[in-house]
Amino acid sequence: MPQVEQPECPRKSTCFQQSGQKLWTSETIVPQPEQRGGSAKSSSRLAAIFKAETITGCLSPAECQRTSATVPQLFDTRLRAFRRDRAARIGPELFLFERAFGDCLERIALVQRQFRNALLLGCPDPEWPRRLGELAAKVEVVEPGPLFAAKAQAKTIVEDAWMPAQGAYDLVLAVGTLDTTNDLPLALRLIRHGMGEGALFIGAISGGDTLPQLRNAMRAADSMSGGAAPHVHPRVEASALAPLLSEAGFAHPVVDVDRAGASYSSLSRLVADLRGMAATNVLHARPRFVGRAAREAAMRAFSDAGDGGRTVETFETLHFAAWTATRAERALTL
Repeated sequence: MPQVEQPECPRKSTCFQQSGQKLWTSETIVPQPEQRGGSAKSSSRLAAIFKAETITGCLSPAECQRTSATVPQLFDTRLRAFRRDRAARIGPELFLFERAFGDCLERIALVQRQFRNALLLGCPDPEWPRRLGELAAKVEVVEPGPLFAAKAQAKTIVEDAWMPAQGAYDLVLAVGTLDTTNDLPLALRLIRHGMGEGALFIGAISGGDTLPQLRNAMRAADSMSGGAAPHVHPRVEASALAPLLSEAGFAHPVVDVDRAGASYSSLSRLVADLRGMAATNVLHARPRFVGRAAREAAMRAFSDAGDGGRTVETFETLHFAAWTATRAERALTL
């Protein structure tokens, strides 16, 4: 287990909610002003597709297929399932997942509401449904990895290619899978489709400042070959996540940032942990082979970034929460 550095304050976080607003878990939270951000191309495409749909509208499977067809397939979803199965076989590394999941449970408990039907999206630990069940009467689980799904008695899905029952859930908790979804706006829209009025959507995804030391090490490796290659996943920036949630039909989106540092004796130890997290490269355009000289350059660069024989790597997690509109809120917008 790597040594996890804790900041002086329990959390280094940046809240993108206005300071004058109420606690983010309140259902009566003051709406944020309209935000713009992320990919303008994605936003305009979604607006065109869903311009005739109200916030409680229904998506058909055919519509889902049409929206996904125009999105570049960055991630190999079959390989992602294989990576999750490998993590399940070797024993998952849960220290970051547990940090995020425990934080989400604490935030849900602050709502002081008994949820009826909850959906857990992503489940590397079969104990998670039981723990979420302390806050909801019924918990359903969906998971991209077949072995993780089998252990949790869950349904195997791909987040942008499934169809939840309309309005079935009043709580959705998603941890650690949406950052490797090809069509994230569509995945969020489908989750919204499965949620009823006044429902809470909460979760955590890997943020844009994750693994800076690994990125630097792989740049050193690329310098040996004379060309750049996509070794590390592109990730959502904190400033883009709230607008994405708003575009998907959620209200009162709030995002904050948690950065955890973990110290490693070598690049090999970091890679071993990433395998246990099912967080190694699943890009379609990933390099198939890294030569010996490039690998040694990466290992040297990673070690040189350290102090006292250990290098501190940063893992950035974006925690988010949003609500679906209530009937009264929808009436105010008419």
